[in-house]
Amino acid sequence: MMLSGKARIAGIIGWPVSHSRSPRLHGHWLQRHGIDGAYVPLAVRPNHAEHAIRTLPLLGFAGANVTVPHKQTALMAADRVDSVARRIGAVNTLVVEPDGTLHGSNTDAHGFLANLQEGAPRWRAKDGPAVVLGAGGAARAVIAALVDAGVPAVRIVNRSLERAESVAADIGGPIHVIPWADRAIALGEAALLVNTTTLGMSGQPELDLDLDGLPPGAVVNDIVYVPLETALLAEARRRGHAVVDGLGMLLHQARPGFAAWFGVDPVVDEELRRAVLGG
Repeated sequence: MMLSGKARIAGIIGWPVSHSRSPRLHGHWLQRHGIDGAYVPLAVRPNHAEHAIRTLPLLGFAGANVTVPHKQTALMAADRVDSVARRIGAVNTLVVEPDGTLHGSNTDAHGFLANLQEGAPRWRAKDGPAVVLGAGGAARAVIAALVDAGVPAVRIVNRSLERAESVAADIGGPIHVIPWADRAIALGEAALLVNTTTLGMSGQPELDLDLDGLPPGAVVNDIVYVPLETALLAEARRRGHAVVDGLGMLLHQARPGFAAWFGVDPVVDEELRRAVLGG
């Protein structure tokens, strides 16, 4: 559609950013709702990130998503940050307020939980412990979401115990740190397994994990979505587990930003999934 002088503009800030599916995602919603607006990729070098973020209001942007490696920079650059982003330690969504100030939030926790509940509707937080592989930025959002949902215990399994312990201290709650060598043992009595590492992603090494100790009723979620079905999900499906892929987390985390920038609360459906995957 044609843009007018009143078009609302948002985008995604990252380095690199050419691989991002977000322009396709938001572009689909813009077209579906006939909105006078655009969502553009903004490739910003790390040494320019803070200045670029602070420039958004001056350029008339409604806001922006923030991806690696700029999420912590966005946390510092925003004028106000919500409690969830502060606790996770990263901002992935910026909204320019009417007074020109920047409000930062983190919608990754929301996106993770919404995807999990959609993909595994029988899962309940009270069902039992959750095992989270990894302790990076995505893991922090996942762990915060699980703790806030009321999961009785979250087991972080990570190669660096120091990093995992730092996440546990920052998030708080019933979190236990387990060495990577004990990852198979950590699956005992678990109701949920979440892989937040890049292991199993296209171009990365496979995740080496024996699922024999995982209870039959446990749900398995991999936040990787390239490929859509990782080796972990394929093996879990073969064993009869309910599985949830990672694409929905990307789609659901985008909803709050789109609503704030363009004034429409969009839906996540199969048509959107196909559009984002390029089908």
